[in-house]
Amino acid sequence: MKPFKSYFAYNKRQRNGLLVLLVLVVTLQWSVYYLDFSPPISDPFSVAAMTAFQEEYDSLSNIQDTKVTRKLYRFNPNFITDERGYRLGMSLEEIDRLLAFRKTGMFVNSKEAFQQVTGISDSLLAVLSPQFRFPDWVLSNNRSAAAPPKKSNPPVVRDINQASVDDLKTVDGVGEKLAARIVKYRAKLQGFSLDEQLLEVWYLDPKLATRILRYFKVKQAPVIDKINVNEASFKELLAVVYIDYKLTKKILEYREEVAEIQSLEALKKIKGFPRDKFDRIALYLEAK
Repeated sequence: MKPFKSYFAYNKRQRNGLLVLLVLVVTLQWSVYYLDFSPPISDPFSVAAMTAFQEEYDSLSNIQDTKVTRKLYRFNPNFITDERGYRLGMSLEEIDRLLAFRKTGMFVNSKEAFQQVTGISDSLLAVLSPQFRFPDWVLSNNRSAAAPPKKSNPPVVRDINQASVDDLKTVDGVGEKLAARIVKYRAKLQGFSLDEQLLEVWYLDPKLATRILRYFKVKQAPVIDKINVNEASFKELLAVVYIDYKLTKKILEYREEVAEIQSLEALKKIKGFPRDKFDRIALYLEAK
């Protein structure tokens, strides 16, 4: 027991040394946890740095935009197409006036004449006119007087239900594929009953549809094979252009509920029935 006790016996000097060592250890531990010895790091995303970067970026963008806007090409405005006119900012009506003027065999020979014929605004004329290029033969041609054409006779309107793909292609802006889609949709409808049904053709711009209707309209309503709503099968009802799968189920459920549909007007009682399409759905159904 005595040797064990002597092992832990220290003199005064040794005890003071241990106390100093303990204080140093505690001090170092505190410093590690509570003091930041890392070197200062500059913030690369400071407000000043970001502002300077944005200003430099904007200046480079402006230089690039200037280069792009200066790259313009001169053109003869007498030969503007629908696509080119649209890209230049002209409206459909303005393009049509120019095309009608050109069909008379005349040419515009100045920016004033171009504005007089098309009716474009002064602001648009100021943008386009510096790029106008009139050949010598246009400038010297006596027939190129700038007077707008006299009122021409209205276009001959033909029956859209008799129009072929080639007939429809005669309208500016109608190509082979679009004309074929119109004819295909007409067959699906069993013929156009209303002029407005042309607007339902997939991927047909409303403005272009309006132009087509200047030359083609429903002049004779088609004869449609109507379906008896009280005897029609699910497949027959679903074949109607304006009736989808969900509406077909609702019609059959309603028919089973009432035993017999007395009139087509009764279909409006079906919950969720598209009333705005009733007149068109009624073209293909009958109740008897």
